[in-house]
Amino acid sequence: MIGTIIQKEEVDKYRIIPAEEDRSAHFASKLQGAVRLGNEFKSKTDIVFNTEDGPKRIETTVWSLTDKYIQIKNGILIPLKSLIEVEY
Repeated sequence: MIGTIIQKEEVDKYRIIPAEEDRSAHFASKLQGAVRLGNEFKSKTDIVFNTEDGPKRIETTVWSLTDKYIQIKNGILIPLKSLIEVEY
């Protein structure tokens, strides 16, 4: 998996930018699964997203999903168009 590992609490220290390719539709069902895993089983998901400083990777619980964002701990929103990889 690509991306420099950071703590989920550090996400808001980075300027998140769109990935080279918008893979929102590709990740849709996987993200719905991640929300279910997080809410029902407290399972974590590995997420790689794009920033001005290059790809960053976090391991986190996905609390909710909208048509444009995923929400993680502390109300932090990550735009779907910035996602590079999603694994659980």
